[in-house]
Amino acid sequence: MSYSPDLECAAFVGHQLIASGALAEVVHEVKRHYDQNPNDLILVFENKTSNVIELDLRGSMDEVFARLEQSVAPQRSQTKVKKPGRPKLGVISKEVTLLPRHWEWLKEQRGGASVTLRKLVGEAMHAADDDRVRRKSQQNVYHLMTAVAGDLPNYEEAIRALFAADGDKFYAQIADWPDGLRSHLSQLSADAFAPQ
Repeated sequence: MSYSPDLECAAFVGHQLIASGALAEVVHEVKRHYDQNPNDLILVFENKTSNVIELDLRGSMDEVFARLEQSVAPQRSQTKVKKPGRPKLGVISKEVTLLPRHWEWLKEQRGGASVTLRKLVGEAMHAADDDRVRRKSQQNVYHLMTAVAGDLPNYEEAIRALFAADGDKFYAQIADWPDGLRSHLSQLSADAFAPQ
Protein backbone atom coordinates (compact mmCIF):
# COMPACT_ATOMS: atom_id res chain seq x y z
CA MET A 1 0.00 0.00 0.00
CA SER A 2 1.29 3.47 -0.76
CA TYR A 3 0.74 6.50 1.44
CA SER A 4 1.49 10.17 1.01
CA PRO A 5 3.84 11.64 3.64
CA ASP A 6 1.29 14.47 4.05
CA LEU A 7 -1.56 12.08 4.86
CA GLU A 8 -3.23 13.18 8.10
CA CYS A 9 -3.29 10.37 10.62
CA ALA A 10 -3.21 9.48 14.31
CA ALA A 11 -1.37 6.78 16.25
CA PHE A 12 -2.68 5.05 19.36
CA VAL A 13 -1.34 2.63 21.92
CA GLY A 14 -4.45 1.26 23.53
CA HIS A 15 -6.61 4.29 24.38
CA GLN A 16 -3.68 6.71 24.40
CA LEU A 17 -3.03 9.01 21.45
CA ILE A 18 0.74 9.07 20.97
CA ALA A 19 0.98 11.13 17.77
CA SER A 20 -1.24 13.04 15.38
CA GLY A 21 -0.53 14.98 12.21
CA ALA A 22 1.10 14.34 8.83
CA LEU A 23 2.22 10.74 8.32
CA ALA A 24 5.91 11.71 8.07
CA GLU A 25 5.73 13.31 11.54
CA VAL A 26 3.64 10.52 13.04
CA VAL A 27 6.03 7.83 11.75
CA HIS A 28 8.90 9.52 13.57
CA GLU A 29 7.00 9.49 16.88
CA VAL A 30 5.69 5.95 16.33
CA LYS A 31 9.19 4.64 15.59
CA ARG A 32 10.58 6.35 18.71
CA HIS A 33 7.81 4.82 20.83
CA TYR A 34 8.31 1.41 19.23
CA ASP A 35 12.04 1.45 19.96
CA GLN A 36 11.37 2.22 23.62
CA ASN A 37 8.36 -0.12 23.96
CA PRO A 38 8.68 -2.92 21.38
CA ASN A 39 5.85 -4.96 22.93
CA ASP A 40 3.24 -2.20 22.61
CA LEU A 41 0.59 -2.62 19.93
CA ILE A 42 0.63 0.64 17.97
CA LEU A 43 -2.26 1.36 15.62
CA VAL A 44 -2.02 4.19 13.08
CA PHE A 45 -5.26 5.41 11.51
CA GLU A 46 -5.86 7.59 8.48
CA ASN A 47 -8.02 10.52 9.63
CA LYS A 48 -10.38 10.65 6.64
CA THR A 49 -11.40 7.01 6.72
CA SER A 50 -10.06 5.57 9.99
CA ASN A 51 -8.42 2.83 7.94
CA VAL A 52 -5.35 1.33 9.55
CA ILE A 53 -2.03 2.38 8.03
CA GLU A 54 0.48 -0.44 8.06
CA LEU A 55 4.03 0.60 8.85
CA ASP A 56 7.18 -1.48 8.80
CA LEU A 57 9.10 -0.24 11.85
CA ARG A 58 12.06 -2.64 11.57
CA GLY A 59 15.57 -1.23 11.48
CA SER A 60 16.76 2.33 11.90
CA MET A 61 14.71 5.49 11.51
CA ASP A 62 16.40 6.05 8.12
CA GLU A 63 15.39 2.56 6.96
CA VAL A 64 11.79 3.12 8.07
CA PHE A 65 11.64 6.42 6.17
CA ALA A 66 13.31 4.87 3.13
CA ARG A 67 10.60 2.18 3.01
CA LEU A 68 7.94 4.84 3.48
CA GLU A 69 9.36 6.89 0.59
CA GLN A 70 9.48 3.80 -1.63
CA SER A 71 5.83 3.10 -0.89
CA VAL A 72 4.75 6.53 -2.15
CA ALA A 73 3.32 5.92 -5.58
CA PRO A 74 5.00 8.01 -8.28
CA GLN A 75 2.71 10.42 -10.05
CA ARG A 76 2.16 9.17 -13.58
CA SER A 77 1.62 11.68 -16.29
CA GLN A 78 -1.56 10.89 -18.09
CA THR A 79 -1.48 12.40 -21.52
CA LYS A 80 -4.49 11.78 -23.65
CA VAL A 81 -4.23 11.79 -27.40
CA LYS A 82 -6.77 14.17 -28.87
CA LYS A 83 -8.77 12.76 -31.71
CA PRO A 84 -10.39 14.89 -34.37
CA GLY A 85 -14.11 15.44 -34.21
CA ARG A 86 -16.66 16.19 -31.57
CA PRO A 87 -15.41 15.73 -27.98
CA LYS A 88 -16.98 12.92 -26.00
CA LEU A 89 -18.81 14.32 -22.99
CA GLY A 90 -19.52 11.01 -21.38
CA VAL A 91 -23.18 11.24 -22.29
CA ILE A 92 -24.74 7.83 -22.63
CA SER A 93 -28.35 7.40 -23.57
CA LYS A 94 -30.31 5.59 -20.86
CA GLU A 95 -33.91 4.62 -20.61
CA VAL A 96 -36.22 6.44 -18.20
CA THR A 97 -39.60 4.94 -17.39
CA LEU A 98 -42.22 7.49 -16.40
CA LEU A 99 -45.99 7.58 -16.39
CA PRO A 100 -47.75 9.57 -19.14
CA ARG A 101 -48.61 12.39 -16.73
CA HIS A 102 -44.90 12.73 -15.88
CA TRP A 103 -43.99 13.02 -19.56
CA GLU A 104 -46.71 15.64 -20.04
CA TRP A 105 -45.39 17.68 -17.15
CA LEU A 106 -41.82 17.42 -18.46
CA LYS A 107 -42.90 18.60 -21.93
CA GLU A 108 -44.41 21.74 -20.39
CA GLN A 109 -41.19 22.68 -18.58
CA ARG A 110 -38.86 25.28 -19.95
CA GLY A 111 -35.92 23.59 -21.69
CA GLY A 112 -37.68 20.27 -22.19
CA ALA A 113 -37.43 16.92 -20.50
CA SER A 114 -33.62 16.55 -20.50
CA VAL A 115 -32.92 19.97 -18.99
CA THR A 116 -35.63 19.55 -16.37
CA LEU A 117 -34.47 16.06 -15.41
CA ARG A 118 -30.86 17.24 -15.10
CA LYS A 119 -31.95 20.11 -12.84
CA LEU A 120 -34.07 17.82 -10.66
CA VAL A 121 -31.28 15.26 -10.34
CA GLY A 122 -28.76 18.03 -9.57
CA GLU A 123 -30.97 19.42 -6.79
CA ALA A 124 -31.48 15.94 -5.34
CA MET A 125 -27.74 15.25 -5.44
CA HIS A 126 -27.01 18.53 -3.67
CA ALA A 127 -29.55 17.76 -0.95
CA ALA A 128 -28.13 14.24 -0.52
CA ASP A 129 -24.54 15.54 -0.16
CA ASP A 130 -25.15 16.73 3.41
CA ASP A 131 -26.48 13.31 4.39
CA ARG A 132 -23.56 11.58 2.65
CA VAL A 133 -20.99 13.73 4.50
CA ARG A 134 -22.72 13.06 7.83
CA ARG A 135 -22.92 9.30 7.23
CA LYS A 136 -19.27 9.16 6.14
CA SER A 137 -18.19 11.04 9.27
CA GLN A 138 -20.29 8.76 11.48
CA GLN A 139 -18.75 5.65 9.90
CA ASN A 140 -15.25 7.10 10.25
CA VAL A 141 -15.73 7.83 13.97
CA TYR A 142 -17.42 4.46 14.51
CA HIS A 143 -14.47 2.56 12.97
CA LEU A 144 -11.96 4.37 15.14
CA MET A 145 -14.05 3.97 18.29
CA THR A 146 -14.53 0.26 17.64
CA ALA A 147 -10.79 -0.29 17.23
CA VAL A 148 -9.57 1.90 20.08
CA ALA A 149 -12.38 2.53 22.56
CA GLY A 150 -14.62 -0.54 22.45
CA ASP A 151 -13.88 -1.43 26.06
CA LEU A 152 -14.26 2.07 27.53
CA PRO A 153 -17.23 3.04 29.71
CA ASN A 154 -20.25 4.46 27.85
CA TYR A 155 -18.97 3.13 24.51
CA GLU A 156 -22.35 1.79 23.39
CA GLU A 157 -24.20 4.92 24.51
CA ALA A 158 -21.67 7.05 22.64
CA ILE A 159 -22.21 4.98 19.47
CA ARG A 160 -25.99 5.41 19.78
CA ALA A 161 -25.59 9.18 20.20
CA LEU A 162 -23.21 9.29 17.23
CA PHE A 163 -25.70 7.64 14.88
CA ALA A 164 -28.57 9.68 16.32
CA ALA A 165 -26.51 12.81 15.46
CA ASP A 166 -26.85 13.95 19.07
CA GLY A 167 -23.57 15.80 19.62
CA ASP A 168 -24.29 16.90 23.18
CA LYS A 169 -25.02 13.36 24.32
CA PHE A 170 -22.03 11.97 22.39
CA TYR A 171 -19.59 14.41 24.01
CA ALA A 172 -21.12 13.76 27.45
CA GLN A 173 -20.60 10.00 27.00
CA ILE A 174 -16.91 10.37 26.07
CA ALA A 175 -16.16 13.10 28.64
CA ASP A 176 -14.19 10.77 30.92
CA TRP A 177 -12.19 9.12 28.14
CA PRO A 178 -8.43 9.83 27.77
CA ASP A 179 -7.78 13.42 26.64
CA GLY A 180 -5.99 12.59 23.38
CA LEU A 181 -8.66 10.13 22.26
CA ARG A 182 -11.50 12.45 23.23
CA SER A 183 -9.88 15.38 21.41
CA HIS A 184 -9.25 13.30 18.29
CA LEU A 185 -12.82 11.98 18.25
CA SER A 186 -14.12 15.54 18.62
CA GLN A 187 -12.17 16.58 15.53
CA LEU A 188 -13.26 13.58 13.50
CA SER A 189 -16.91 13.90 14.48
CA ALA A 190 -17.37 17.57 13.51
CA ASP A 191 -19.24 16.68 10.30
CA ALA A 192 -21.35 14.05 12.08
CA PHE A 193 -22.96 16.75 14.22
CA ALA A 194 -22.88 19.70 11.80
CA PRO A 195 -26.27 21.40 11.45
CA GLN A 196 -28.07 20.65 8.21
